Amino acid sequence: MNKGINRENKDRLFKFIFGNEKNRAWTLSLYNAVNGSSYKNPDEIEFTTIDDVLYMGMKNDISFLITDIMNIYEHQVTFNPNMPMRYLIYLGMIYSKYTENNKHRINLYSTTLQKFPLPKLVCFYNGLVEMKDQVELRLTDAFDTTIGEPDVEVKVTMLNINYGRNKKLLNSCQVLQEYAWFIERIRINQEVTGELEEAVEQAISQMSDEALIKPFILANKAEVKRMCITEYDEAQTMAMFKEEGRAEGRAEGRMELLFDFVQRKIISVEEAAKQANLTVEDFNRKMEICRNS
Repeated sequence: MNKGINRENKDRLFKFIFGNEKNRAWTLSLYNAVNGSSYKNPDEIEFTTIDDVLYMGMKNDISFLITDIMNIYEHQVTFNPNMPMRYLIYLGMIYSKYTENNKHRINLYSTTLQKFPLPKLVCFYNGLVEMKDQVELRLTDAFDTTIGEPDVEVKVTMLNINYGRNKKLLNSCQVLQEYAWFIERIRINQEVTGELEEAVEQAISQMSDEALIKPFILANKAEVKRMCITEYDEAQTMAMFKEEGRAEGRAEGRMELLFDFVQRKIISVEEAAKQANLTVEDFNRKMEICRNS
């Protein structure tokens, strides 16, 4: 089995399920769950995903238009605080493509204000590091505001879709709940069997026959297994990089990462201390030393 990460040609299962033209009804259900809406017609969705462009190793997961809203959805198995900058890049590419589409009749050189779809940026997270149900990431956090105020802002809403989290959201979208269950079941099985491929196989067989995604999973079984294995490899590799980076500087080590999570209120001090196998007092002491170093 190839344990390397190949982002160029291996899409995520999340995208395969929700960004598929054949699954428009599921995409619409996800949109309704995220926005508390009740749209019924999947044909209203116009996919705008940049499938044929790879920029700096990044590839847009899902983007689509509905009711003059440009939705850009990304999926992450590892927490990435740089998502706002990635979204800024995606926005440029997606809106560039939008303006080039003759049916929208956009003239950027017009003396009248041109109207564009409202962007809504959502990141779906189901990594192993404990996160809040919802976290707001902002591009301005990446800038040194001591030298001035930036003239651009990007806000990304990160939603924790691990099974058992964000229950209202998952209960509002059956397919999202089934996807979350499937990923959780793979992880549980893998802990027992020690074999990832077998864990995926078992999770498929354990899925309820009433699950909406089961026929789709079975029809694309080989592809689904490959995607699951790739995502697991990516999560494991990123964890390894973080551990190896512990001695390489403040921004790279696991402790420093936990300090950053606490300062940005992504996780609580108690949870961070638990993950670091420290008491809260010892964690706070180490964090203070790190701040002053």
